[in-house]
Parts: sequence; structure tokens; C-alpha cells
Amino acid sequence: MFIVMGVSGSGKTSVGEAIAQQQQVLFIDGDDLHPQANIDKMSRGIPLTDEDRLGWLDTIIQEALAVTGKGEKVVITCSALKQQYRDQLRTGIGSITFLYLKASYQKVFQQLEGRQGHFMPVSLLRSQFALLEEPAQRERDVITIEVQETLDKTITLVLKKLGLI
Repeated sequence: MFIVMGVSGSGKTSVGEAIAQQQQVLFIDGDDLHPQANIDKMSRGIPLTDEDRLGWLDTIIQEALAVTGKGEKVVITCSALKQQYRDQLRTGIGSITFLYLKASYQKVFQQLEGRQGHFMPVSLLRSQFALLEEPAQRERDVITIEVQETLDKTITLVLKKLGLI
């Protein structure tokens, strides 16, 4: 199971969909699992708290277990910005490979400016970077991918790094 992680706007959904399509497995966008209260809060430009995220992470865990319990494979997107969030996912799900999409604030800001139809406003990007705890070396289940100049190049890099193309 892969969890594609990183700040909002780093390309998680596109990368996750590409991996799922290549592997012919289920794709779950973690943003679709947020409770309405979280969506409303973010839509108003209010960053989520650790408490806000706990239930959301539990929902992701339950969805992952439901899929893998049927013997299916899945790719999930989830920001997983803090080590404690990644640890919660590890404890709840078990075997995971995280793909961390690493990018500078400026690169992600530029990508977010062109994004439409998402509840997460550009104004919350600073709070995401402030919260981000980049995976430590001891987190051996994390593969770091530098976000490239285009989404297509990032997807190609990910698929190559995973040995899928």
C-alpha cells in the first residue's frame, strides 16, 4: 500500500492516481474523507488542529483496512504532515510505503494559484509548511520525491523510482 503525502498542492492526487492506474489498483483521495466540519473550517481559511485531524486519520485507516481486508491493493493520498500522523497511520494500517512529495513553498504556491474547485485556499499553504515535519531518516518506509518543474515529470520520476516504468 502506498500513501502519497506532502503539503496541499504538491501533486498528491495526480501522482496517486497515476500510480493506481499503472498498478490497476484502487485510488482513494484522503481529502474526500474529511468530515464536513474540517472542510468548512479550511474553506474559511482556518488551519486544522491535531484534534481535527485525528478522526480524519482514523477514517483513512478504516478505509485502508476495508480495502486490504478484501485482499485488494490501494493508493491513498494524505498530507501526513507530522510524524505523529504517519505513526498513527502505521499503527492503524500496518505495512505502508509513504511517498513524500517534497517541494519548496514557492513551487507549491505557483501550482496552487492555478488550481480550481478545491476547498483548501492558497492562504493556508504557510500553515501547512509550518506544520510539516519532513520524514526523518529513521522513517525507513518513506521515499522522498523532489517535485519536478511539471506534474508530468514528477509522475514519471515517481513511476521510475518505484520501478513501474
